[in-house]
Amino acid sequence: MNAILLLSFFGPEMIIVLVAILLLFGGKKIPELMRGLGSGIREFNDAKNKVSKELEAGINEEPKENKKEYEKS
Repeated sequence: MNAILLLSFFGPEMIIVLVAILLLFGGKKIPELMRGLGSGIREFNDAKNKVSKELEAGINEEPKENKKEYEKS
């Protein structure tokens, strides 16, 4: 039950957090902060997709040693 309460972060709590962010960073710094956050998320997703593609290519690739053994048989 406590986990559900921790996940319900909308409502007055969210307003308090947004006001605190506005007070800490100011109105001029927030767009810059969001741009940095967005570019960080984009880089993370690009790296995640690259690793996924490499893993899929490695799984689909047949090892060279096994190819030579099959050719000899």
